[in-house]
Amino acid sequence: MLKYSQFLKNIYGEKVYKIPVNTGGTCPNRDGTKGVGGCIFCSEIGAGFELLPETTDFLQQIHTNIAYIGKKYKANCYLIYFQNFTGTYLPIEQFASYLEKVCTVDKVAGVCVSTRPDCLSGGHLDLLAEFRKKGYDVFIELGLQSANDATLCKINRGHTVSDYIQGAKLVKDYGFYLDTHLILNLPWDTESDVLEAARLMNRVKTDSVKLHSLHIPYGTRLYEMYQNKEFEIISKEEYFHRLYLFLKELNPNIALQRLFSRAPKEDTAFCNWQTGWWKLEEEFFCYAKQMEENAKKILLH
Repeated sequence: MLKYSQFLKNIYGEKVYKIPVNTGGTCPNRDGTKGVGGCIFCSEIGAGFELLPETTDFLQQIHTNIAYIGKKYKANCYLIYFQNFTGTYLPIEQFASYLEKVCTVDKVAGVCVSTRPDCLSGGHLDLLAEFRKKGYDVFIELGLQSANDATLCKINRGHTVSDYIQGAKLVKDYGFYLDTHLILNLPWDTESDVLEAARLMNRVKTDSVKLHSLHIPYGTRLYEMYQNKEFEIISKEEYFHRLYLFLKELNPNIALQRLFSRAPKEDTAFCNWQTGWWKLEEEFFCYAKQMEENAKKILLH
């Protein structure tokens, strides 16, 4: 298993830290272009649990976070992370302004832009290509979540697997690094869907994958469904099994950003079976080791 931290270290020769910034914005699945309310698991603040308020000046966010991380970890190399909502759905002039400001910050190696596979045609990739000519790297994080179109419809994603494949190809054609987000325990997915997701990652040659275990933020459509018992969350052990199958199928050269979600307890009705993600990682590695030992015993007999 190739950890994302090692993947970045292989590129830059040192440890790299992502600096999240809150650019505000929205997505076509919230503003009525494709839908309203967003994905059923998306809260009003999106994925920005750890972000500073969007009212804070863009550069001030960067300098504040670098000051904290730099002091805590003695960091010397950073990626500015456009994390919340859909980065390439921002007004093009605003996006260009942000990239110009990034260029004024020391020790920045590039940017990570979190976005949707159906929001890549607004000229933002061309701006990022120009930004790269200045010596910076570009990492595009595409949210997919499931390799099953029926599940994508159920969670109100507003795009298809085909959209993702086209988006991934476009990112690769530009020569940017590609990261893909997946949720391995969506209630409407099966083990077969998890395996297909791994095979899809191999086919599109994503550089890294960020895996999430389903968490349920308060105030979301998913929370309403959870309260109404419209679905069941699989057990921790079953998630381990899905994760194990996924990693066995995944090309080992694809880096892994994470294996479990990270969300504050106070903001979620359910997250990680009420267990810390670090503890779950320890438990999973023990589980995977036991699975490998069992497989060896079967082969010996």
